[in-house]
Amino acid sequence: MALREAAKRGMKACWTSKACETWSSNVLPASTMRTAASTAYTVGDSTNIKWHEGSVSREEREKLLDQRGCVLWFTGLSGSGKSTVAYTLEHALAERGKLAYVLDGDNIRHGLNQNLGFTAADREENIRRIGEVSKLFAESGMITLVSFISPYRADRDRVRQRLAPGDFVEVYMKIPLEVCESRDPKGLYKAARAGKIKGFTGIDDPYEEPLQPELAMEVSKADGVMKAPEKMAGDILAYLESNGYLSCPKNR
Repeated sequence: MALREAAKRGMKACWTSKACETWSSNVLPASTMRTAASTAYTVGDSTNIKWHEGSVSREEREKLLDQRGCVLWFTGLSGSGKSTVAYTLEHALAERGKLAYVLDGDNIRHGLNQNLGFTAADREENIRRIGEVSKLFAESGMITLVSFISPYRADRDRVRQRLAPGDFVEVYMKIPLEVCESRDPKGLYKAARAGKIKGFTGIDDPYEEPLQPELAMEVSKADGVMKAPEKMAGDILAYLESNGYLSCPKNR
């Protein structure tokens, strides 16, 4: 009986659900919307496609995990401590029995984005792809920790707009450029100053600071004294707790 019921739910046309109506109104043009209920359609360069609604809702997945899916988007200069804090937070969440996963910029370029360079166009596509992946993770109920320099404000804002309200939490790792240069854990700043790396963020390519991030972590002031990753992870954990991300609404 349970399997038959699930099958019936899975066969429902996606356009009868509020979730799909919201998605389609945000993504599809009005001309497509008029015929989407009965025909396949085009999105970008993809033709003859149609959204398929699953039989397990996001709410059900979040109830199973007892948490609220979201994307914590760590942005900042190279060497600002984005990944260090993200992985520290991931560990802290795991200790509390919460499911989290880090999507790290360098790691993603080992596979999904290995065909992208560092031109403005490639940077934009880099963020678009990881934005879509992180959206899927959040909708699965995962607390998703994205660690990307993501230097352009417009790219970050586009990701925010693709997610549901409250799903995108921008975490700005605020640190002076000169401190990052003095740290230079990968030797990238030195190489950029020597002209061996072109288009390096903060040197010959801009970093556009967030205007209104949900969280601004002052990693270091000009004196170069770094705040402990554990302290910053703790502050973010407190934010998640106080804003209801660490339990699902029905379990609060």
